Amino acid sequence: MRSSKTFSILFWIYTSRAKNNETRIYARITINGEKANISLKRKADIRTWDSQRQRAKGNNETSRVLNHYLDQIHAQLIQCYQEIKFSSQLVTAELIKSKFLGEGDNSKTLQEALKYHKRKIEKTLTLGTVKNFGVTEKYINSYLRKNLKTNDIYLKQLNYKFLSDFETFLITYYPKGHPKAMGNNTVMKHIQRLRKIITLAYHIEWIDKDPFVRWKPSFESTQREFLSTHELFNLENYKFPLERLDRVRDLFVFSCYTGISYTDIIKLTSDNIVLGIDGNKWIISKRQKTNTPIKVPLLQQAEYILEKYTNHPVTMVSETLLPVITNEKINLYLKEIADAVGIRKNLTFHMARHTFATTVTLSNGVPIETVSKLLGHTKLATTQIYARVLDKKISEDVLMLKKKLANQN
Repeated sequence: MRSSKTFSILFWIYTSRAKNNETRIYARITINGEKANISLKRKADIRTWDSQRQRAKGNNETSRVLNHYLDQIHAQLIQCYQEIKFSSQLVTAELIKSKFLGEGDNSKTLQEALKYHKRKIEKTLTLGTVKNFGVTEKYINSYLRKNLKTNDIYLKQLNYKFLSDFETFLITYYPKGHPKAMGNNTVMKHIQRLRKIITLAYHIEWIDKDPFVRWKPSFESTQREFLSTHELFNLENYKFPLERLDRVRDLFVFSCYTGISYTDIIKLTSDNIVLGIDGNKWIISKRQKTNTPIKVPLLQQAEYILEKYTNHPVTMVSETLLPVITNEKINLYLKEIADAVGIRKNLTFHMARHTFATTVTLSNGVPIETVSKLLGHTKLATTQIYARVLDKKISEDVLMLKKKLANQN
């Protein structure tokens, strides 16, 4: 049995709401008895309105202009009806109205995509990651205002030129309070975050094509600093006159011998110390950043630090294994520590993980696969960014090779 739909368009006015003989004109769409009204933002003189013809009477300029406008609206509504019908969608009066007013998915904007993505990640990603996306969003809005002189654009307007110009904007942008413009890798991170937002919009079909399809990030390789064996030894054995520096040093050294990040260290409690399959103490936890498991055997140097703070007043209050200090204060105090110990490197807490990966593990023959597991990485490639084989280890390996070759002759 074949079904058919009734479709009609009616132009009408609110005669009872007329002021000075003028009132608004509306278009009514009807599909199988279902109605949807659209205000056309135009007014008609009730004295010249012909309700039968649904047009203005007369041949004067005002009537001709208004009737031409209504003819255009009529044609646009028919076009909307046909486009929906031929796209195999269920045709409704509200859907035609939405399409006519530009409220369909094809008219979604960049701001709508930003808001949708923000709602999606706020309860699934860590606070730090959400904050980073917020910074990227701030730069996107600055670019829209300063370069495009607008607060929003349609997603369908995004193209390769938009991305290229946004990259140029970031390269030359001086963030408030920063001594210089962003580095290349920082710029790439912001564009990568924008890419994730736009890719999400593409997957939920808010945009017909991916403007990032030809864009490739160009990260510069960086040398990640770490402490040498000598520097780590000096740091461990330095006598600090100030207790706040002594505590920060302990936290840093603990990370050097466990590879655990600052965020995860300050949350450790006695429940995280368990006996492993080897009968020794292990730290069992989860990384806040990725929610991946942390399983690290407790080395003697790290265990000494835990013993130092057992039943210590500062940890008894926080009920944690180690003192709780804010990230801002830690990195500030590490600058003082570096000056005191004579370390000429930009000492940050994250350098402790690099030190664990290189000086403590790889340089002592621990396989990179094992190091990757200890660091809680899900990909070996991530560990290769952090870790490098030291010249000392290369020298030892080549010396061993020479001995093997000599014994073969």
